[in-house]
Amino acid sequence: MKRSRAWVTSGLLAAATLSLATVTFAHDGGDASQIAPKDARSVTDLVIAGEGANTYQSVPNWCQIPAGRTNLGPTHGGVVVDKKGQIYFSMNSGNDAILVYGPDGKMIKGIGGKEHVGIHGLCLNEENGEEFLYGALNDHARVVKLKLDGTEVWSIGVPMESGKYKDAKQYHPTGVAVAPDGSVFVADGYGQNWVHKFDANQKYVKSFGGKGTAPGQFQTCHGISLDRRGGKNLLLVSDRENKRLQHFDLDGNFVAVIAENLRRPCCVSFYGDHVVIAELAGRVAILDGDNKLVAALGDNPNEKQRANYNVPPKDWTEGIFNAPHGVSYDHDGNIYVEDWNASGRISRFNKVGEKPQARAD
Repeated sequence: MKRSRAWVTSGLLAAATLSLATVTFAHDGGDASQIAPKDARSVTDLVIAGEGANTYQSVPNWCQIPAGRTNLGPTHGGVVVDKKGQIYFSMNSGNDAILVYGPDGKMIKGIGGKEHVGIHGLCLNEENGEEFLYGALNDHARVVKLKLDGTEVWSIGVPMESGKYKDAKQYHPTGVAVAPDGSVFVADGYGQNWVHKFDANQKYVKSFGGKGTAPGQFQTCHGISLDRRGGKNLLLVSDRENKRLQHFDLDGNFVAVIAENLRRPCCVSFYGDHVVIAELAGRVAILDGDNKLVAALGDNPNEKQRANYNVPPKDWTEGIFNAPHGVSYDHDGNIYVEDWNASGRISRFNKVGEKPQARAD
């Protein structure tokens, strides 16, 4: 594999560089020179990264700060994109649990109440033509199903019947996935490192995994997703501190370790036969249909900024990530990345390479 490139473009692209006074940050499209928050950064330069079909171009200052805020607010959650192309990302403080943005980078609305603030892992699932959000609330020890307007449908609490907990305070779910039959899988990544399966009626079924380094065990099962590639339905678990991705079938049986030596993988998203990985240690990785690394985006050369929640906006570098925590493709293969950051940081990378082809198997 060729080494991924990342450079700041100049010349023709320099025309895209704008001063702070000409950038619109307001939700209502007002004059940014009057309302731009103090720590907002002006558009700097476009950055191109990747190789071939996996070439991406950053969109400088994509996530516009809503009017009346000095910053976006702590981003420590997940990102999903609905059928309309609207982008949802969860927040770790404030009155809105999830902010909804349009593809143009302007905020549309906030949804979910304070009781949903702090969704750590976010999943979107379509059921009989209607889309729903599923969220793992780490600090509140529960998993919720929400309508797209933020209305709660149901909640699952601590699975004490699993026999894995002496105390409910040991349970800290970080990820959630939904199977085609409606079964729900919850990863207790900050707790006891079990993945719990519930049926479509939220009844506990079984647990698998547990803490360890052997295949099938976890050291922070941070994220979990349904992997449909190749016509199969498998669970893909981001085993963060073992720095690997693992496959399980829908009965919880270990299948394979499909990628190792990653940079603390938090969660994944799929596009064709490709999978993009948010790696907490300052990088976004892309694997192809054979689970081989084919691109690395935004690789941060500053180790002090990697997995650092407190990097201030003035120290951010355009197109370089600090602590990727959430990630999602949209329907055109563009990528949205949520950095774990105290001020709040969401980035968009537009796909400029050709569309990857899905395998026929």
